[in-house]
Amino acid sequence: MSQIQTPLSRPQKSDGQEFALSGASILVIDDEPGMRNFLVKILKPRCLRVEQAANTDQAAKLMDQVHFDIVILDNVMPGKTGLDWLREQREVGFYADAILITAFADLETAIQALRAGAVDFVLKPFRSNQILNAVARCLDRMQLRRENYLLKHELASDAAGERGRLLGSSDSIREIRNTLERAAPLPTSVLFTGASGTGKEIAARTLHAISDRAAKPFVPVNCAAISPDRIETELFGHVPDGSAPRPERKDGLFAYANGGTLFLDEIAELPLPVQATLLRVIEEKRIRPAGATREIPLDVRFVFATNADLPAAVEAGRFRADLYHRINVLTITMPRLKDRIGDVQELALMFMQKISRDLGVLPLTLTEDVLVNLSRYDWPGNVRELRNLIERSLILGEFPPEFAGQQESDTDAPSESLHVVERRHILAVLEACGGNRAEAARRLGVSRKTVDRKCAMWNV
Repeated sequence: MSQIQTPLSRPQKSDGQEFALSGASILVIDDEPGMRNFLVKILKPRCLRVEQAANTDQAAKLMDQVHFDIVILDNVMPGKTGLDWLREQREVGFYADAILITAFADLETAIQALRAGAVDFVLKPFRSNQILNAVARCLDRMQLRRENYLLKHELASDAAGERGRLLGSSDSIREIRNTLERAAPLPTSVLFTGASGTGKEIAARTLHAISDRAAKPFVPVNCAAISPDRIETELFGHVPDGSAPRPERKDGLFAYANGGTLFLDEIAELPLPVQATLLRVIEEKRIRPAGATREIPLDVRFVFATNADLPAAVEAGRFRADLYHRINVLTITMPRLKDRIGDVQELALMFMQKISRDLGVLPLTLTEDVLVNLSRYDWPGNVRELRNLIERSLILGEFPPEFAGQQESDTDAPSESLHVVERRHILAVLEACGGNRAEAARRLGVSRKTVDRKCAMWNV
């Protein structure tokens, strides 16, 4: 029998194919035991999980229990063809890529397979490398689709600007780092609280980066930025009417975060009906897209953030009490910048280096006068306000007068030692606090004993 060769069915070799297959979960559906055993023998040593079903009824039961990335499906089977079953599954929620295998090669079958939602078409008899290449192509497409979607999502939500490191050496930041390190290997959800601009998302990204999920996606979702009428679809996805030609599902952000970390920012802004759904998802680790009757197993770590008073929101009936108690397992409160004023210099230097590089302009000199004035400011907008100040100053080519202090010539360079700068910095904070050493220590993010020791050293 002559075979129809299409770009989808030509054998190909792909660099890193073994790595691509290693994390795959595959279901093989074929009524012939010999073919099932052949496919399992090829795939099982290379893939994370391989299951088999002798008919479509067994397959449907398996898919109700476990999520599969790829389904390898024989078309001609007793009772119901693979294409008919695939069309039915699309209507209830089919969340895998399907590879159709058949011994009957004709153009009409290929067209029907594509219309039913199959992504590849392999003709019998086939060699092992053909099925491996088909599986690898499916995984590559899935990965590309996921990366493109998440990239567009981050660009649309302006999350790209929140990828910095959790900087600072103050006591409060050191304590937060220690907590993140203890929590990182655990599946426990984390709630970040604190004023706007204190770095809650950066802390969440740091938690993800030091966890065993670091190689998987980190998906940030601003609950306040998605309109209430579409937030459920954006989060959980939807299954279109299966009668439409070549129906395509929409995977939600929860599905794209599978295996990684889902960061729900501004959680207090989530509509009450969606709060109820979220509670069930957290407890059952399964999601049901709109229009689907089948649930999808979910493996994500939930991280939440808010600048609102959640207990007050619960009291006012704006936030579900059961959801609050479910997410309030480990709470980390991010400090205001004025309470960690000793970190301003490190943050300012980091922002200056990064933003000047991004803008393609020369960095401005952080002179002693500038650093002292930065330390005296209260920063109501916290770290975000400091970042915006640095960016605005780079664009204008100078610091605002209230921060610039004494002007230096272009040839001037900082000549004082780090100890002198530290002395002037601490004394400036003490002056701003009216000589209150306890308040100065709190703003500097150090202990009272440290301030006392420094003052004794300087005979202050």
